[in-house]
Amino acid sequence: MPPMSVRVRALVAVASLLAATSSCKPSTTQPPTGPAAPAAVAFENPGGMWMPTQMVGHTETLKTLGLGYDPAALGDPTSFPLGAVVSLGGCSASFVSPQGLVITNHHCVIGALQNNSTPDQNLLVDGYLAATLADEKPAGANQRIYVTQAIREVTSEMTQGLDQIADPQARFLETQKRTRDLEQTCEAQKPGHDCSVRSFFEGAEYYMIDALEIRDVRLVYAPHAGIGVFGGEVDNWRWPRHTGDFSFLRAYVGKDGQPADPSPENVPYVPPHHLRIASEPLDGGDFVMVAGYPGRTNRLSTAEEVKDAISWRYPRDIGRYGETIALLEALGKQRPELLIKSASRLRRLANYHTNFQGMLDGLTKGGLAEQKARLEAELQAWIAGDAARTAKYGGVFEKLAALDAEYRKVRDHDAALRELAEGSQLFGAALSAAITAQNTAAGKPAQGDLAAMIDGAMKTYDAELDRALFRLAIERTTRLPAEQRPADALTALLGKPGADGNWDAAAIDAGLAKLYDKTKLVEPRFREKLIAAKDTAKLKQLRDPFVKAAVTLAPVFIAAQGREETRAGSMAALRPTFVAALREYSKTPVAPDANSTLRITYGTVRGYKPTPEAPVFEPFTTLSQMVAKNTGTEPFAAPAKLLAAANGDKGPYRVEALGDVPLDFLADLDITGGNSGSATLNAKGELVGLAFDGNYEAIASNWMFIPGITRSIHVDIRFVLWVLDAVDQGDHLLTEMGVTPKIAATQAAPAEAAKPPAPAAAPAEPAKAPTASGLRSRVSPRRPAAASARAARTRRAVGVGPPPLRGPCRAVRPCHGHRTGQCPQGRRRDRLQPQG
Repeated sequence: MPPMSVRVRALVAVASLLAATSSCKPSTTQPPTGPAAPAAVAFENPGGMWMPTQMVGHTETLKTLGLGYDPAALGDPTSFPLGAVVSLGGCSASFVSPQGLVITNHHCVIGALQNNSTPDQNLLVDGYLAATLADEKPAGANQRIYVTQAIREVTSEMTQGLDQIADPQARFLETQKRTRDLEQTCEAQKPGHDCSVRSFFEGAEYYMIDALEIRDVRLVYAPHAGIGVFGGEVDNWRWPRHTGDFSFLRAYVGKDGQPADPSPENVPYVPPHHLRIASEPLDGGDFVMVAGYPGRTNRLSTAEEVKDAISWRYPRDIGRYGETIALLEALGKQRPELLIKSASRLRRLANYHTNFQGMLDGLTKGGLAEQKARLEAELQAWIAGDAARTAKYGGVFEKLAALDAEYRKVRDHDAALRELAEGSQLFGAALSAAITAQNTAAGKPAQGDLAAMIDGAMKTYDAELDRALFRLAIERTTRLPAEQRPADALTALLGKPGADGNWDAAAIDAGLAKLYDKTKLVEPRFREKLIAAKDTAKLKQLRDPFVKAAVTLAPVFIAAQGREETRAGSMAALRPTFVAALREYSKTPVAPDANSTLRITYGTVRGYKPTPEAPVFEPFTTLSQMVAKNTGTEPFAAPAKLLAAANGDKGPYRVEALGDVPLDFLADLDITGGNSGSATLNAKGELVGLAFDGNYEAIASNWMFIPGITRSIHVDIRFVLWVLDAVDQGDHLLTEMGVTPKIAATQAAPAEAAKPPAPAAAPAEPAKAPTASGLRSRVSPRRPAAASARAARTRRAVGVGPPPLRGPCRAVRPCHGHRTGQCPQGRRRDRLQPQG
């Protein structure tokens, strides 16, 4: 495929959707793994997060770049190698053994480390290695592994007759009803599956994603924080990078091989496919491919939406996240256990804070906003230049602009309501119950399992943390201009304002004291009464200050939800027309925005120049550079055992050309949040690394792909193997992945290595034992020691529902397939985050 024109690729970023329905049946056919030729020509990646069934259109380009097997194998997401790639519901991962061993990023298991940490045994710092299967720890009640089973187009079922519904809110609600009906029918027919209808091309097309939902997920291994998060936020989104961002989980199922709730009786899942460790060394210029589940991009946005992001969205969120981070860090200094409770949130917020600042810089200083406006003007001129095109597409920009203008009138008010709802778990629980009761009385369907939402949210409740975060949300709301401030919400929570019409610090503290000192929501038995109260009258009888405020404010939040639904319904009628114009205008395929479904991006290992006058960044960093960067002080505090091992034998992981163990590498791949943990594959489909970050100069490529400087950052699999072999005595994991340990242990190894049980059926691949990446010679696996019995784990998985008022999809937990309108009433929302 020849490179697209600069004009078009800057407008839309290359990719296109499924050309035909894919009814994906598991395949046991392994692609041939003959020698792959090196890239024959220079390749300037035009960008593109491609759907599997579209890969056939890339056949010639892939062959030219040296793909060592039939590109048709990439058309089926259930065949090898894509069948080994899974979603964690916010991150990506891959099976790397026939016993359900999963590799992903360290930052993708922060929740699992947090759930199993105490002040005396802080796994967030020290890391963790399960020596046996019995030692593997529960990753968390809400952790899932989703294994895609089939993709089916459902556009006609979703869209037929919608254009006859004039009322925008009614149209939106009908879309949501159809979504629920299709998903529930699918799941009823396939127990243990998660079925999700996703929108593509802004509602022009819909596909059902059928995934096996594995509910028993356990933590196997995470390195010390001085490896897994080396460099911290100082190095986040930066190159050179020296972070060993990798960890391992394991998937468990019932003895019948089907998904089951966590239980000591469960056994490791036998995946249909798993990845080999690379058998040949990775070098600059080599072909690489990433397969994963990118979360959300904004490339099919209008120039007006870009302006909105620059002037309001990013400045507001940067400020909010910065204040929240400062608050959490201050509380953590006072109570160290709060750092553990808030670790996952802190990491996510810090990541977003840097990401959004980079987006803002790229759109403004980088000139992307001006470029977007200029190219959109070209599109409008193209439409106006032909009568038929004018009849088909004319007026769409004006109508979208009118919707945006209407939205700006209420966006601060409604955003403040969302922040209040998300600011306190107690208020959120009471509000969920109050809204459910009033919606039920109005005949509206439930937005989720109320008991699961409340119980799930309260599992992490801490009184001091909840109060401090709620105070921040209230204080931020009081700063709004009077015409934008939701005064009714503040009055219900705090009482009447002062003479100046606002609430000062003393009034806020007094109001919070009345709420928190008298509430009974912290008592499980009282929450049972809250859940059992099915109508507003019974809720009022509970006489709790949070419940009283929630009952008063439920109509306010329901009205805001109605505005969101009306806007979403209006946008759904216009955006497909806008995108259709883009697709017709473009001379090359146009991609649907990322929406947490399986995508493929390919390119080469290569460095870059951050600015025209800067020297070229080399594509690899090394272990010795990490040691030289170590200061012994966070965030550059490598563990002593790594520093000791770095002075010893590097074994087969040392690369002659580098004179060292490669640590991280760059590639010109098109990735975004949700790609974290994605498998990076070589031309044979073997694992060479894991994607975990991008470069700051190109963060704004979420809006428009930036050829030439967009780079993805990956941890090299050779560093992963070296850490397991030389640092943490993970010989049993190496052996399980088919790699023979080569470095003698320098300290006591685990007393007993984990011996995975024999799989119920032999996997299709690998047909031969893989070798350590970078080795020229074959190595044979070493038999692990016998495993002991698994420890009992009886914690039942429960889902935590979304907040009662859905925020826009830019929120920390956005909904699937929706954009700057508000999120629909979905059952499940991925915990999306920018990579890194």
